[in-house]
Amino acid sequence: MDITSIKQRFEIIGTSPLLDRALDVAAQVAATDLSVLVTGESGVGKEFIPKIIHANSARKHGNYFAVNCGAIPEGTIDSELFGHQKGSFTGAHEDRMGYFEVANGGTLFLDEVAELPLSTQVRLLRVLEAGEFIRVGSSKVQKTDVRVITATNINLPHAIKAGKFREDLYYRLNTVPIVIPPLRERPQDIHLLFRKFAADFAEKYKMPVIRLTDPARSLLEHYRWPGNVRQLKNVAEQLSILEHNRLVNDQTLQHYLPQDSPMHLPVVFNTQSSQNEDYLTERDILYKVLFQLRSEVDELRKKVELMDNVAPCPPAGAGKILPHTAVPQPRPMEPEEDDVTEGEILPMDTPVDVPAQDYSLDSLERELIMKALKKHNGHRKSTASELGIAERTLYRKIKEYQIE
Repeated sequence: MDITSIKQRFEIIGTSPLLDRALDVAAQVAATDLSVLVTGESGVGKEFIPKIIHANSARKHGNYFAVNCGAIPEGTIDSELFGHQKGSFTGAHEDRMGYFEVANGGTLFLDEVAELPLSTQVRLLRVLEAGEFIRVGSSKVQKTDVRVITATNINLPHAIKAGKFREDLYYRLNTVPIVIPPLRERPQDIHLLFRKFAADFAEKYKMPVIRLTDPARSLLEHYRWPGNVRQLKNVAEQLSILEHNRLVNDQTLQHYLPQDSPMHLPVVFNTQSSQNEDYLTERDILYKVLFQLRSEVDELRKKVELMDNVAPCPPAGAGKILPHTAVPQPRPMEPEEDDVTEGEILPMDTPVDVPAQDYSLDSLERELIMKALKKHNGHRKSTASELGIAERTLYRKIKEYQIE
């Protein structure tokens, strides 16, 4: 079946080359039993691809089931997909067939597959590789012959790095990837889709068809459409119902288009900050705050001691000139004999254990310094910058706490 016939049969509107490519891949892979992973943003129409594949495959006379994995609670997802035995859990009053058993000989579409729990992903991988599954509460291995098509709007490689999706399952599902382009990458299709939706709603609500002026059409085509086709359909329905004037201009249309969310604006991404956030746990952040507080208290103590050393001035007498009282200045710190040059690497071969039950401020400060030194491989300058203190102060603390 060619692309034009597919569009007519499934009422797909659009002339975008990206859309045509996705439909062409779906038509070619339909004759095989390869696993297909459909990806794309929310609202682009990913549900049409598995229907096209099923209708053009040898399984078209078999059952077709579409399951939204994100809508099924985690505690019952295994029972829904693989079935369960009577008495396997509370409420299991009878045996129940799962989707993989009911769809035997047909096609099973798993939408939002990234929402599956890791334990269910293991069982799904077994079905895909061997065609075998076990009901919940049973020990009998059952066979099934199901074509599995999956879809998601989540970046699965990122989910794998975050530990939320199995890498082996990803490569098993991604045998044939099909990407549905977002609406903003199909500007030539936006007005065609709007006219289709406007005609459908005019027929549904028994009213004249809504039309757009040229400036309104230009605004429609240049809008970002974060909700894709679903959002465009909603806007067309709102205009069809709420607007008395059936010719909509750009000022009127602007009221129905939400402003771009700040999440789409460019931001500065700091890799170093991300690494620091991973490094600093809540406990480490508390240590750092206490460490900075300790430094501020030390500075305040020095100022108080300096004020105490200043001799008080006697009361001024009439016509008497008071002798000038010199204010002692703080003596500059003499460099330590064992001071090291800037940028020297301090050895960290022998970490010093802090007693687990010692929660004094000194021990917390010592532990934070040790963690920061370990993070920067003993580099004093980087460690001092991380802790927000002077390099000389850091070296004094290292000697004070005997950190080697």
